[in-house]
Amino acid sequence: MTYRELSVPGAWEITPRQHGDPRGVFLEWFQGAPFADAVGHRFDLAQANCSVSAAGVLRGIHYADVPPSQAKYVTCARGAVLDVIVDIRVGSPTFGRWDTVLLDDVDRRAVYLSEGLGHAFMSLEDDSTVLYLCSTPYTPGREHGVHPLDPTVGIVWPTTARDGSPLTPQLSDKDEAAPSLLEARDQGLLPTWEAARAFISGLG
Repeated sequence: MTYRELSVPGAWEITPRQHGDPRGVFLEWFQGAPFADAVGHRFDLAQANCSVSAAGVLRGIHYADVPPSQAKYVTCARGAVLDVIVDIRVGSPTFGRWDTVLLDDVDRRAVYLSEGLGHAFMSLEDDSTVLYLCSTPYTPGREHGVHPLDPTVGIVWPTTARDGSPLTPQLSDKDEAAPSLLEARDQGLLPTWEAARAFISGLG
């Protein structure tokens, strides 16, 4: 298993070693001790989620208040998604920057995003199945979003599905109503760089 830090500080791409034979494939998609060695702190699992999405479904940009926010370790067990991590931490030297990782059932990569970062993905195939390990439970009053098509952020979303057919973004009503990044900042809704760093530094 190899770790690569993304251009958004606090986010990593994790590539597992796959063991295949005529019966199929086996891999370890999370390892606690190597994770802590690579990232610098442990990952406390509080909740595991699964979402299944049609091609073109766009989820995010989602985040939670800091503290405690919600760190996520995400992989795609079936199909393919373009996973996007956005630096929404006010005061961060990379505020507004985003990076992407293709999560699919071929390379079987995962991404980890630490507390205070925004997360989104677009499904590239019907029935794409995404699994999340979360550091805290879902708490509706502390969960927020930034519009995933906000031109200020400028995420370049795919226009073609895995099979070559055209993609049309499909958003939930909640994501459609989400503010832009700058609106969320001006309303005091975004986490700060200092608060996120302080919280993470307290993790063992």
